[in-house]
Amino acid sequence: MQQKSRAFLKWAGGKYSLVDDINARLNQASSHADTLVEPFVGAGSVFLNSDFKHYILNDINKDSTWILCTSTHGAGELPDNIQPFAKSLKDADLKGVNFYVIGLGDTSYDTFCHGAKEIETTMKNTGATLLAAPIHIDVLEHPIPEDEAVARFESTLETA
Repeated sequence: MQQKSRAFLKWAGGKYSLVDDINARLNQASSHADTLVEPFVGAGSVFLNSDFKHYILNDINKDSTWILCTSTHGAGELPDNIQPFAKSLKDADLKGVNFYVIGLGDTSYDTFCHGAKEIETTMKNTGATLLAAPIHIDVLEHPIPEDEAVARFESTLETA
């Protein structure tokens, strides 16, 4: 079994502890359906840990600002743990959602920060608004890229 992905938010009433039981039932249904409808997404534990072709997320908070941070794996793909989230965005209407993008990558590859660029394009295609230029961090220059991401994001917020 694939390792469970932790949601990126803490949410009262979260379903993370129930994901295995929920997925056992969803797997039975997935042979008959290709879309998961999530009426109460919360922090996203169920859709992050399921494998459907399409997702309909019904309680996206359009008043919040999203910070999307991702690396790039393989030949420019998104990491496995963010792929369900990215897939769920493709059918979403995110007009009114504001977002920032932070990408971690390696400039020795021609796919440097391609994952972040893919998320940015997907978000824009859904109608969301990018609030600042994406932050792309080269892991070759920053041995602890998370520290650089925080510093550069704080700087972005100060100048906004």
